[in-house]
Amino acid sequence: MKKIGFKMVNNEQKNDLVSYFLKDMKYHGRSERTRRWYGRVLRQFEDFVLSQGEKIDSIQEATSRQCLRWLHMLREEHSTGTIATYASCINRFYTYMISIDIVDRNPMNVVMEEMNESIESDPERRDISIAEMRSFIRNITHPLDRAIITTFLKTGIRVGELVNLDLRDLNINIEYTNFSNQPQCRPQITHESNSIYITKDISYKDTINGEKRLASNKRKRSTIIPVDEELQFELERWLAIRPDSITTAQPLFLNVNDSWGKRLTPSIIRSIIKKHAQRREWYQEGGDATQNVTPHYFRHFFTTHLRNATGERGIVKYLRGDVADDIIDTYTHNWGNNVRETYERSIYRLL
Repeated sequence: MKKIGFKMVNNEQKNDLVSYFLKDMKYHGRSERTRRWYGRVLRQFEDFVLSQGEKIDSIQEATSRQCLRWLHMLREEHSTGTIATYASCINRFYTYMISIDIVDRNPMNVVMEEMNESIESDPERRDISIAEMRSFIRNITHPLDRAIITTFLKTGIRVGELVNLDLRDLNINIEYTNFSNQPQCRPQITHESNSIYITKDISYKDTINGEKRLASNKRKRSTIIPVDEELQFELERWLAIRPDSITTAQPLFLNVNDSWGKRLTPSIIRSIIKKHAQRREWYQEGGDATQNVTPHYFRHFFTTHLRNATGERGIVKYLRGDVADDIIDTYTHNWGNNVRETYERSIYRLL
């Protein structure tokens, strides 16, 4: 046993504090559903802490800075309310561990005190014009990077939704020449050519289409998003060089570097965007949402410019996946004549 700013713990506790906590939750009468939710959030946090390369081998050694980094990362995909709930979960975990003398400090304390300042629901963001965004894309040459960024800008999807896309989620009427068994697209878009399907039914570590997923889709409703000719062009360029997938799920976007043929992860996507944004001086280390261009910035750009062009808040909410039941009834039943027509008439040109 060892002590690094914490109480002495036995091997079972030290090796898996999350399981220890969840077991005690059961003894305290918490429902299975509640325990599953706590387990999912705690495991995501644990995975993040252990991936930071700081010689930390247990969640008990997490620092306040790591807690803050994790919450900052969540801003890419989650609402302020969800982030606050996740923070509360981690805070409760450490508070309980202190109460039973397993740890002697709570790394979430400082973060919880600063929540109102460090997590802002609707920060003012860098104002980038469509002309500036065109110039930004012109300077990107790799087909994968261009396809990723154009997909973000033309669809407004989240980073988790992008990495979860499989070839079956795309219907753009081209011949896939770089592998023999072209997958059938989902039935929801079989008769909707030039479309992308974003399902709401993917959560962290779910096995979907034969593959465990490392990101969640945070939609309230599954959504069919039109693919215009510019996005189709960029996707065709990418598919022409796309390597063979090492999984039967056939992810749309694959790694072409060290993990050749594997599905891209959210962290890799963020690194790609960061690299190009830094070249444009749109990203500074330590900068916040008011300064830096991130995958979530593209969602903001999509929402702002498409809403201004259409004057249709409902259609934009539908495309973003933020839609309520009354709007879903209006737009899904008349998708081809209303959503696609409005989208194609109003979507900005980037190429």
